[in-house]
Amino acid sequence: MAVKTSRKSPVKPRKAVAKPSHLMSASERIDKRIAELGDWRGERLAEIRKLIHEVDPAVIEEWKWMGTPVWSHEGMYALANAHKGKVKLTFFHGAQLTDPNKLFNAGFGGGKWRAIDLRAEDKIDKTALKALLREALDYNAKHLVPKSKGSRNLKRA
Repeated sequence: MAVKTSRKSPVKPRKAVAKPSHLMSASERIDKRIAELGDWRGERLAEIRKLIHEVDPAVIEEWKWMGTPVWSHEGMYALANAHKGKVKLTFFHGAQLTDPNKLFNAGFGGGKWRAIDLRAEDKIDKTALKALLREALDYNAKHLVPKSKGSRNLKRA
């Protein structure tokens, strides 16, 4: 009597399934955006993000306006977007900041915000940018600025 054996093909490992974007946290979305860029713009965005976290360990990362990383603490204070030839770091209340190192190079026509356009060849003055970030945080702490949904309940230590 012949024994019937079943021949199953070897089991293939499952491919990792990406989490749908509506289930991702803002931090995960920012990670994904940096990875998707895959060029100097991703590196620059990661560098900006790292400096923000060094200055403000209690920062709240948010994802707004269909793809914009936003950083909040007692209200939104900065956002960053990668464009074709630049990464734009925008300060919500930049017109109210002193900017002693003259980092702002865009957005002078607006009455509220100011921006820093960074191109591939530009180097970030880390000390000056950290000082500007601290000034933005101080501004939020001392003024009644609109609180985004994610930062309404955060109290500064």
